[in-house]
Amino acid sequence: MEMEEKNFRCNSEVDGRFEDVCPEKVIRFKPPLYKQRYQFVRDIVDRHKPKKVADLGCGDTELLRLLKVYPCIQLLVGVDIDEEKLQSNGHQLSPYLGEFVKPRDLDLTVTLYHGSVVERDSRLLGFNLITCIELIEHLDSEDLARFPEVVFGYLSPAMIVISTPNCEFNPLFPTVTLRDADHKFEWNRMEFQTWALQVADRYNYCVEFTGVGKPPAGAEHVGFCTQIGVFQKNTGKATQSCVSKPLDHHVYKAVYTTSYPSLQQERMLKFVLVGEVLIQVERLRLRHGRMLREQKREADTKPDSSESSPDPHLVLGAVFTEAEKDRIENSPKPFCEGDKFFVPLKRLLAYPKLLRFQVDEDKMRALISESVCLSSDGSAVVVDLHNSWDYRPEDN
Repeated sequence: MEMEEKNFRCNSEVDGRFEDVCPEKVIRFKPPLYKQRYQFVRDIVDRHKPKKVADLGCGDTELLRLLKVYPCIQLLVGVDIDEEKLQSNGHQLSPYLGEFVKPRDLDLTVTLYHGSVVERDSRLLGFNLITCIELIEHLDSEDLARFPEVVFGYLSPAMIVISTPNCEFNPLFPTVTLRDADHKFEWNRMEFQTWALQVADRYNYCVEFTGVGKPPAGAEHVGFCTQIGVFQKNTGKATQSCVSKPLDHHVYKAVYTTSYPSLQQERMLKFVLVGEVLIQVERLRLRHGRMLREQKREADTKPDSSESSPDPHLVLGAVFTEAEKDRIENSPKPFCEGDKFFVPLKRLLAYPKLLRFQVDEDKMRALISESVCLSSDGSAVVVDLHNSWDYRPEDN
């Protein structure tokens, strides 16, 4: 149950005295508080570009669904104690049809594990970022004591983000009880920061404190509704490790896994490359046909004109930078032989949409040779100069 959906008057016990903190006002977070927490993580990903990310206590997997779109992430893992919830939400992490038509640049594997966050599993070693969003308050005292040993000591990722309720904010709600029936505790800012600093010092991390969910006017002294600690591993010093780290220690049960199509997979690269080659060749052919018609009109109206149309380095409205124009203009030009139109592979590779595939001429030739017609020496794509559906002046 999200607190931002509650409307209430704020008559509360604050700092040991009863007072009207925000009479006749309501607390309604915009965006909702859970979205602010997720956006905080997304901002971290934007800044640090992690390749391997794990969300401990992933619940309904909504954060994972938000993170899977980031091109930097290649491995995304969720862990939760509720196997049924993982099974019911796993399908929402599957790639959509559009992600096969326009695949990612890099591979992405998404896996959901059923298990406890205080169990060691070597498949979560070597991660760049581990998030624990509204997790630790669900741990009993025994599991809370084990939590740092596993997450900081054993998994030891480069960065850890932990969010938890700030109980100093609770009096602003209709009741001062715990925000969720499953919460084992809720800390004030001093309690959380004391715990976090001790953990950071023991496992060689530094930590910064912030939060989301600003209090209403007149209650700024209570701090954020959700308090957040961002831990980063210190460099240049060996991290304390409680146990050895065997690479085959698997205790979690894999509930769901999926792999996304990407240009690192040759079959997907071939599919996308062939499609883009055919599009570019067709654009060049149509442009060339338009140039021929313009030249014919000029010849009919100005028989003595010797000027010709410029080289078709642009492609039907495409916009290029000066550097891209120079690269295209300095590449071999398309040409005609009889009723055939030739587009050199080097010309195609000069266009940004094909250059991004980072293949050379030989690789391109190998990938497209079964799907398009090439010249006898394999240096150019060959198509008919005219198609039956082309524009014909005589049809008007």
